[in-house]
Amino acid sequence: MENNAGMILLVEDNKTDEDLTLRAFKKNNLKNEIKVARDGEEALEFLYGTGRYAGRDLSEMPHLILLDLKLPKVDGLEVLRRIRAEANTRLLPVVVLTSSKEEQDLVKSYSLGANSYVQKPVDFTEFASAVAQLGCYWLVLNQTPRL
Repeated sequence: MENNAGMILLVEDNKTDEDLTLRAFKKNNLKNEIKVARDGEEALEFLYGTGRYAGRDLSEMPHLILLDLKLPKVDGLEVLRRIRAEANTRLLPVVVLTSSKEEQDLVKSYSLGANSYVQKPVDFTEFASAVAQLGCYWLVLNQTPRL
């Protein structure tokens, strides 16, 4: 699956899960630029051009945000709430990619405006397949408005 669409923001604090996600994208020929934020605070700074990302060109926004829920500093649900509260990020596709099996996390994610909720498979082959399907749908098939 060849794709040269826009940037992906991966918000993931677990180095192993980050590496697995990057490997899965590479294995499936998803050639998108991937920015990694390792906590919720860093993700928000990236999206709004503050803190360590002050001065970042905000015309270049991610085409997809893969958001873990269990994050240090600012948790994923709060990141999602803030994304949906701001006009310039409200329409960005956000896929919650989490190991949480909690029904309340699923319900809260959708109530805060998640576009999709995917539970991380433990097996790498399953995980690579899930990432390929996410990439194909959200980056190739799905149509999003220009922000």
